[in-house]
Amino acid sequence: MTDIQSIKNRFGIIGNSPALNHALNVAVQVAATDLSVLIVGESGVGKEVFSQIIHALSARKHNPFIAVNCGAIPEGTIDSELFGHEKGSFTGAVDSRKGYFETVNGGTIFLDEIGEMPIGTQARLLRVLETGEFIRVGSSKVQKTDVRVIAATNRELLESTQTGKFRQDLYYRLSTVPIRVPSLRDRKEDIPMLFRKFVVDFSERYKTMPVQLDDEAKNLLINHPWPGNVRELKNIAEQISVLSSSNLVSAHELRAFLPDRNNVSRLPVLASATPQHTGEFANEREILYKLFFDMKKDVTELKKMFLEILQNPALAAQAANYTSESLMNDYPVMSNELPKQVNAPASMQPAFIQPVQAGAQPVLLPHEEDIHQHVEVEESLNIMDKEKELIIKALKKHKGKRKDASSDLGISERTLYRKLKEYDIDA
Repeated sequence: MTDIQSIKNRFGIIGNSPALNHALNVAVQVAATDLSVLIVGESGVGKEVFSQIIHALSARKHNPFIAVNCGAIPEGTIDSELFGHEKGSFTGAVDSRKGYFETVNGGTIFLDEIGEMPIGTQARLLRVLETGEFIRVGSSKVQKTDVRVIAATNRELLESTQTGKFRQDLYYRLSTVPIRVPSLRDRKEDIPMLFRKFVVDFSERYKTMPVQLDDEAKNLLINHPWPGNVRELKNIAEQISVLSSSNLVSAHELRAFLPDRNNVSRLPVLASATPQHTGEFANEREILYKLFFDMKKDVTELKKMFLEILQNPALAAQAANYTSESLMNDYPVMSNELPKQVNAPASMQPAFIQPVQAGAQPVLLPHEEDIHQHVEVEESLNIMDKEKELIIKALKKHKGKRKDASSDLGISERTLYRKLKEYDIDA
């Protein structure tokens, strides 16, 4: 236990919960080996600190260590970042470049958010783990490297292997020794100590007296769910240190700093026309919400048009001049399903309107209450079809420019690239 305590002091780890101590013990025992390690835990629990501990206690401690966030690197460039590329291998490759597996030879590479890595890159990584060999992008020369891989994820990768998003063989190769870092709500006894450490640090930074919590506020702090884990607790401690009106914080004052989980809006949010970030949207929900709202808007406009015709019969004469060709141009989704002739049901009574041209047929108008019964459009409501259709429209609109098309769709360029492959769209 003395060794564990010294490691805690060295790396600034606060807490004595059994789950935390077990994770540290596993990290210490595996550090002396060259085995691959998979660190599992929610966002904000401190997974990168465990990778630093393993490297610092290993025989590679004097060699390079690099942390790579796989989710922050675009899909089209991650192979080049990890394995390097040759001059002219792709647009913009004006010179040869070494990848991380080449520059960190003899050291340790920490692959954070490994679950975000593309399938093609996963195959390359598997080869490095099994044989120590890799090939630069645009090259045919096999190179060797001696790198220890430590991976981390906030997902359940075993579930991702069942859906085909993560290679099963890579999962078992990475998780030779798994380390599960506990969430903050699973180590409630450590919350008061962590909070005290944070407020003391912030009081020194801002030259103020460290705040304290009364008993009721302390219980409120301990029982908070902390979805952001240690990172969220540190942010709350900093807010209280700066904004608290007194050094002794009550439960009532503490509630003003804690987010109210019961009032968090769960309504869908539309993606903006110009996204402020390049991260991938979760499950591409935003593009589907945009599609649904656009469809609802079109239906509302159609209802409004029919009501105006009912209220003003003169508009029916103008409606008679519309051809099926113009309707198909305006509504290409329905173009293959527009009937050439409309057989009016019995409930639709003819409206005797002066024809615009001699020999023109009278226009049949339905009763207002029958609109919803007889005006039906049978079209595909498959979400994947609509998503593919929107992507094709966006690419045509922006003349094949994927960056502009992804911005118009409200998704990242990486997501658009994946959708093009998924739907087999040539662009």
